[in-house]
Amino acid sequence: MDSQLNDLNSKLNEENKLKLSKIYDKNVVDWISKFNDLCSPSSIFINSGTEADVKYIRNKALVENEEFPTKNKYQTVHFDGVNDQARDRNGTYIAAESEIEGIKNYVKRQQAVDAAIKLLSGIMKGKEMLVGFYILGPKYSDFSIPAVQITDSSYVMHSEELLYRNAYDMFLKPMKSKPFLFVHSEGELENNVSKNVDQRMILIDVDNEISYSINTQYAGNTVGLKKLALRIGIRRGLKENFLMEHMLLLGINNNRRRSYFTGAYPSLCGKTSTAMMPGESLVGDDIAILKNVNGEVRAVNVDRGVFGVIDGINSKDDPIIWDVLHSQTEVIYSNVLITPDGAIRWNGDGLDCPDGGKNFAGIWHRGMPVSNPNARFTVSLQSFPNLDKAYDDPAGVPIKGIVYGGRDYDTWVPVQESFNWNHGVIVYGASIESQSTAATIGATDVKEFNPMAIFDFLSVNIGDYLKHYIDFGSTLKTPPRIFAVNYFLKDSSGEFLTEKTDKRVWFKWMEMRARGDVNAIEAPNGYIPSYESLYKLFDKTLNKSYPKELYIRQFSIRIDNNLQKIRRVISYYRNYKSVPAMVFQILAEQEKRLMDAREQYGSIINPMLLSIK
Repeated sequence: MDSQLNDLNSKLNEENKLKLSKIYDKNVVDWISKFNDLCSPSSIFINSGTEADVKYIRNKALVENEEFPTKNKYQTVHFDGVNDQARDRNGTYIAAESEIEGIKNYVKRQQAVDAAIKLLSGIMKGKEMLVGFYILGPKYSDFSIPAVQITDSSYVMHSEELLYRNAYDMFLKPMKSKPFLFVHSEGELENNVSKNVDQRMILIDVDNEISYSINTQYAGNTVGLKKLALRIGIRRGLKENFLMEHMLLLGINNNRRRSYFTGAYPSLCGKTSTAMMPGESLVGDDIAILKNVNGEVRAVNVDRGVFGVIDGINSKDDPIIWDVLHSQTEVIYSNVLITPDGAIRWNGDGLDCPDGGKNFAGIWHRGMPVSNPNARFTVSLQSFPNLDKAYDDPAGVPIKGIVYGGRDYDTWVPVQESFNWNHGVIVYGASIESQSTAATIGATDVKEFNPMAIFDFLSVNIGDYLKHYIDFGSTLKTPPRIFAVNYFLKDSSGEFLTEKTDKRVWFKWMEMRARGDVNAIEAPNGYIPSYESLYKLFDKTLNKSYPKELYIRQFSIRIDNNLQKIRRVISYYRNYKSVPAMVFQILAEQEKRLMDAREQYGSIINPMLLSIK
């Protein structure tokens, strides 16, 4: 170990040597030393989060062509390789000593770690290793988890600086929580992108809470504190009785009242646009930590920035995001089009088609896609005018409702409320089916299960995860109400039945339900809005008429489709021994409600026939 430390010190100039010497936890220093020895960089930079350090990283990204300037001096664009544009499901592995039931790509820990170590050996020769110190959640909060990122990509560390709270100062003293550890290398580059993507590997050692990401640049695979940390956090939450979830956080405003909601949606299903709805209060758009605090759920946003899908963002439907992206604020775009004059363009931006430019695929001309469907923008939350003042509160915000959504064309109504906590957790959250999207590598528009929008990130037995949710709810004195939303319902001709802005109305109704201000109709799947309540909300919230005929088309209960769905869910969970009996009991009760309703009303239930409760 002494020889490793000597080699580490030889890679540091005096300033960086001093910064590293101040780190209190010598286990962290030893870990950095170990990967210096393994990866063999030519130098090491310790990012302490000062203005000078962050400026160094930004400039390095431009000098090394990991990012390119735009006509907005605060904004840059990054291109990933054509085969490195999304999260790599098949190349992402969960490593543990004991097999984990119900997850994709489980591998035996030691053998997998050995393979990662072999790929990392000497991988940073001729490069500089960057080391950053961060916190998942607000600083000095009982919710939050420290983290250390090693990378040879200035783009990755620049992204970390926008997305997370730099916490170098916290590492100078003892911390209550053990840090998550992340090591990344983009590997050999060719034309500024990872060359050896055929050897791409993303490995999460959940036993030791260390993540390895190799031969990839796409931020969803490489920014450790994002989805790699989520997998580790789910497992730690099971041990320490909290929930770390793939959830937005927002406040819904009602006159002088504000009610906070979390929401879990698979990628490209409207999560970011929901978190940033005009007139409401943004707390976070991606990952949240939930804890039981004196009998109520409180939550914090893990991030301090947004890594959002830009496809389809336009001034009409997404005015807040649009204005942020067109302001003098720091943004990293990825896999969009840059025109010869330095303007940034993307699919669905609502502007006239550009004449030419360059995107991730090279020289662009009309007739080609403007941007990748999973093109992104990375920006600090502090750039948003509707950022909630409590977004950085160490105590978190009190949660009145939990919302589950997905890309469902033919089954769920636009908004519904569960009968109770367990019904909502199992029939809504654990039963999410969604069409696959461009956010992950593979086929798109394939219907697949995605329980709690977390399936790609599970790191514990699926049954243990569901039991943890049920047990968590049983300890609450005032559990949040649970809802489901569906922005993607279509009619028989394939036309969408809702518009993008309608989500504000669904959330206004949920806020009123969470506060006990409005009655609802009891349907077989849960409580749904009455026409009268939605008619008023459409007029008040969107200044928009709401025909009764449209309400009936949107909220008619498609019994056969719901029955088929619930039976698919039952069949799915029967594959796993760890799933508790209560899950099947709740699903069986739901199946019976649907069958009884079909016997009484037929296969399609007009909501006007049901009773308000």
